[in-house]
Amino acid sequence: MIHRLVVLLLVLLAPVAAGAAPLTLDEVLRSSAQHSPAIIEALARERAASGRELSANGAFDLVFEAEALARPLGYYDGVGIEGKVTSPLRDNGGNLYAGYRVSRGSFAPYDGKGYTNELGELKVGALFSLMRDRLVDERRTALGIAAADVELARLDRELVAVGVQRRAMAAYQQWVAAGNRVAIFRELLGLATERQTSIDRQIALGARPAILGVENRQNIVRRNALLVRAEQDLAVAANALSFFWRDDLGQPRVPEPDRLPDRLPNLRPVGLDPANLVRPDRPDLAAIFTRLDQLDARLRLAENQYEPRLDLRVEASKDIGAVGLGGPTRTPTEGFVGLRFAVPLQRRQAQGRIAEVKAEQEALQARRHLLEDQIQVEVKGLAVQVEASARLVTLAEEESRLSASMADAERRRFTLGASDFIVVNLREEAAADARLRLVDAQFRESAANAELIAATIDLRQLGL
Repeated sequence: MIHRLVVLLLVLLAPVAAGAAPLTLDEVLRSSAQHSPAIIEALARERAASGRELSANGAFDLVFEAEALARPLGYYDGVGIEGKVTSPLRDNGGNLYAGYRVSRGSFAPYDGKGYTNELGELKVGALFSLMRDRLVDERRTALGIAAADVELARLDRELVAVGVQRRAMAAYQQWVAAGNRVAIFRELLGLATERQTSIDRQIALGARPAILGVENRQNIVRRNALLVRAEQDLAVAANALSFFWRDDLGQPRVPEPDRLPDRLPNLRPVGLDPANLVRPDRPDLAAIFTRLDQLDARLRLAENQYEPRLDLRVEASKDIGAVGLGGPTRTPTEGFVGLRFAVPLQRRQAQGRIAEVKAEQEALQARRHLLEDQIQVEVKGLAVQVEASARLVTLAEEESRLSASMADAERRRFTLGASDFIVVNLREEAAADARLRLVDAQFRESAANAELIAATIDLRQLGL
């Protein structure tokens, strides 16, 4: 008995289970930013660009080469083995190298370089570009372009994310607005249903004609149809929102109606400077500047082709060990300095590349001006929409308040028998229409603010 009393007491004292918390816009944006397939795809493209940059760095990899030569047939039986390590220079088109070779046997007089002392020959050297390829060359240009491609991929990911979050905000706003409309039609139906009970009682007492009950039931059916359509719109909006609101595995989740908030999110663009609407750090604008930098690199490379080639080679070698068959002349340290000069007599390839790059630069500059103008027009237009929609919300709130007062007064008069059923019904529907217009005005205001936030790339409010 005592055990049962304790259990009963615990049940009575247990807190009432709270309903599901309303689904917030921040929750949707966090989920979308983390699990949206479009953003995941853009991240993969960014990783691919990083891989191409790593590949471009491979042009500066340390390279080891080895070669062996033997003469199994013939008068001379010389055998040689040679290894060489080459390291390209990052600030010049040349390279550094070091090598070792050793040989045995005899070599022909015209192949006397094959001889080494008994322990072989050590060699170090460097090749420097003095004119063409001195400041820029294919390797460094390719690396710079690859690094810029990584930046372009990052900016593209940001643009994709902004677009995804903008659509997520729109889907959330549609869902909340649809839920508000359902609540209005449900309340409108509840009023008619509650009135039916009163009318039936008055008909039974002979205070009202029986046709009034039929008329009110017809009104109930009509309002129920409006509710069903609103619930259908809510289900469609919830399904659309599931594309952005996902679980931890990235699977879409359809929000339940009990998670609907009472009102639309209060979005307010911040830091909007009318004198500086076009910020150069915007991803779309920054991408154009990055592409212009790439074109500048390509232009410098094309102009590099105009330069004559003048390369300087410096080399030192030393044979070690006992004197070999080649004689003692190989024992002293040897130094070597050489120049190589080449000049193109026709430069059509360079001329064609320069003309091509300059034309692309002009086209990209025109695109930049077009984008800046589009941003100016879009942001100013959205700012006008935000201001106008805020005024419309104020007017709609006043209209809704007055219509609700009229409907309440008319219901009291109807209860007292001083009003007609048609009039009270019209008052209620007028109040519901005013509330629907208020929901639409609030939705337009919230949507305009969301569009302005996306247009100004407010990453914090976009959940990025």
